[in-house]
Amino acid sequence: MNKPILVLKLGTASITTEKGELDELVIADVARQVAEVAKDYRLILVSSGAVGAGKKYIKNYKGKISERKAAASIGNPLLLNTYSKHFLPYGICIAQSLCERQHFSNRKQFLQLKETYEELWKNDVIPIANENDVVSSLELKFSDNDELATLLGVGFGASVILLGTSVPGVLDRDGKVIDRIESINDDIFSLADKGKSDLGLGGMISKLTFAHLASTMGIKVVIFGVRTPDGISKAVQEKTGTVCIPKDCSISARNKWLASGSLVTGRIMVDDGACEAIRNRKSLLAVGVLSVIEKFSDGEIFEITDAQDNIVAVARAKTSSEAIIKDSKQRNLEIANASDIVIL
Repeated sequence: MNKPILVLKLGTASITTEKGELDELVIADVARQVAEVAKDYRLILVSSGAVGAGKKYIKNYKGKISERKAAASIGNPLLLNTYSKHFLPYGICIAQSLCERQHFSNRKQFLQLKETYEELWKNDVIPIANENDVVSSLELKFSDNDELATLLGVGFGASVILLGTSVPGVLDRDGKVIDRIESINDDIFSLADKGKSDLGLGGMISKLTFAHLASTMGIKVVIFGVRTPDGISKAVQEKTGTVCIPKDCSISARNKWLASGSLVTGRIMVDDGACEAIRNRKSLLAVGVLSVIEKFSDGEIFEITDAQDNIVAVARAKTSSEAIIKDSKQRNLEIANASDIVIL
């Protein structure tokens, strides 16, 4: 249990054929490499592919929400059975973990999830996580499994997140892989292909977005090609793909959860003075609020943006947005205490 935690995310396109069927040769090779990596890490495998595996059983599949849910309910056991079959020769047992957004927004539920994973690791079992597409509501869905992998990585204190994809890494304008990224900024985002796979939900924009969050929280992220020979093993050693360098981060586990796992419900815009106060670890007062963009109640999580609409921090509200609007003349009204603000 002293081994570091590694989260490996595999996208739909990287483990399925062009027809959307599970590619057993790829999954068998994944099992081989994961069995080796698991000797040095406590491992979480986040795998897409359930919808892709199940959709051929839905007549005249068009991709409607109800059809995707039905396809997921068919594909999930197919996906897990395929993994189980290929992990068996290595003496590795797997467990299914179907997650919903609410499991991360409620601190108690999240800690229960963490305790379950720790029990699995004690027994040398690898959890395979995926979104519970069958029951997840549209409003509370993960944007894709890149987000799920990041929330698990940040919440569990992972040392590395591997985002496996169908391309060999982040490509520059000449189509060559960028080996290392020190900071994920607008220039890096401009390199990403705006398109998405026909099979999956995510794309390079998604991977860079969540790699930025994870690296800000002190986690190394490697974006790599799953079909690269020994790609997983090489990604762990930083010998393939694109390595996103982690930032120094000393915030508590609770505040990491607050910044990444909580369900953000509101947003406010603040002036430059409030931004500076927040960066100096001060509480947020009503005097610095320019406008309430999205409403929230006391106790809920909201985003704080500057006047240019850049996200500066997230915070737990000490008072509701309604009270802020109603009592706007109370300049010293505390909206969020410094201890409940996490700078991004």
